[in-house]
Amino acid sequence: MNPIKLTSFAHGGGCGCKIAPAILSRILAATPAAVLPPQLLVGSESSDDAAVYRLNDSQALVATTDFFTPIVDDPGDFGRIAATNALSDIYAMGGTPILALAIVGMPLDKLPLDVIEQILAGGASVCQAAGIPIAGGHSIDVLEPIYGLVALGLVHPDRVKTNSAARAGDLLILGKPLGIGILSAALKQGKLSPAGYAEMRALTTQLNRVGSILGEMAAVHAMTDVTGFGLAGHLLEICRGSQLAAELRFADLPLIEEAVAHVQAGVATGASSRNWTGYGHELALAPEIADWQQKLLTDPQTSGGLLVACAPEAADAVLRLFQQQGFARAAVVGRLKEQSAGAARLQVS
Repeated sequence: MNPIKLTSFAHGGGCGCKIAPAILSRILAATPAAVLPPQLLVGSESSDDAAVYRLNDSQALVATTDFFTPIVDDPGDFGRIAATNALSDIYAMGGTPILALAIVGMPLDKLPLDVIEQILAGGASVCQAAGIPIAGGHSIDVLEPIYGLVALGLVHPDRVKTNSAARAGDLLILGKPLGIGILSAALKQGKLSPAGYAEMRALTTQLNRVGSILGEMAAVHAMTDVTGFGLAGHLLEICRGSQLAAELRFADLPLIEEAVAHVQAGVATGASSRNWTGYGHELALAPEIADWQQKLLTDPQTSGGLLVACAPEAADAVLRLFQQQGFARAAVVGRLKEQSAGAARLQVS
């Protein structure tokens, strides 16, 4: 018998199956305004990675949920990637995870039970590595495999890292290289090499736990993780939240070498094009930026790296911290500046 190919059961995969940003904005705009208690420090108003609710003077609860369809065929890897991606939202707020709940949707008439068991075991292994339990969850019988977590964490109320607290002059530091979406597309097309798959698995299962330490640094003003909307999309969320503009230099971006080769050969995800449709009007690309480079800017990153906005004098310390925590390719990729009337929100040269 041929092994089960999880990606064949899903129309999309990983963070590439997110609702397109333009459609999501329209849906959310029609949602009735909620009553906001004063304890709610972060809600949906600034497109942050998680909600934050003050418990007392020294603790706030960080709450998020993240789930998706398979980005890889190996069930254990799928579980590990999905769990790592979900916990990243806690780290991106400067928090420390305390527990998780599993979100499980499986086509029981199509998948053997041992495959489902391997998915859940993969997720549990990541939570064990993060030092937290999976304390419960919910499961349903659905048409496509879905797995993820509700993740809860804690952070000091004064150390929450939001999209709205970045400052003009901050440098932008990216923790992981770009190109995961392109690798996933190559995998579906049967073009991804074994080395490329190994790199993809290593990057997407690397916990962004450095965010908990960065959260202690006053010079780190804002932080997010780069996922389904791509680097450009998530940087724009910081720009909008902080009412700033940004500059990126493409040559400074850390890139996955095999992803570059694939995208130059025409391999990309549909989500990349949807992302560009949603926010491309906010970008000004230099004439020398090629189509393949644009696709890397909008490439959906499943379990991508942290994007940090910090004071320039703290950049070396932030980079050292990334490297000490195993993020060898972390790099300064741009800076934030005041928004000029009529100018593009994000400029890429």
